[in-house]
Amino acid sequence: MILLDTHIWVWWVDGNKKLKDWQIQLIQKNERIGIGISAISCWEVAKLVEIGRLKFKCSIEEWMSDSLKYPGIHLLELTPQISIESCNLPDNFHKDPADQIIVATARSYDLFLLTSDIEILNYSYVKTFKEEGTC
Repeated sequence: MILLDTHIWVWWVDGNKKLKDWQIQLIQKNERIGIGISAISCWEVAKLVEIGRLKFKCSIEEWMSDSLKYPGIHLLELTPQISIESCNLPDNFHKDPADQIIVATARSYDLFLLTSDIEILNYSYVKTFKEEGTC
């Protein structure tokens, strides 16, 4: 299983051109194995809609329901362990709480995280996909 960062999940579902071909192939390859979505990503998407930074052609309720039914999707809960881990990340990982929880989720489940966030990609305490074919 791999874990998708929130923006990757949104780009995948919406067919956004920002998603690179190798990222699409990686997601498709993992549909049978499993694609993790952190519970915090649901909150983050809803919050971005609330503040007007993200818009969909349908309601947030419909988007969320449909998006969680995509092939291979596994909604990963926010556990007490992940909550604690997110507050104890090594080397003062940046202060975005959603990113902290997503990184802690990847670490707790021992998953590779698919992201385009440069701060996460440069953080050596989480496994990420740097570019096509590399981890």
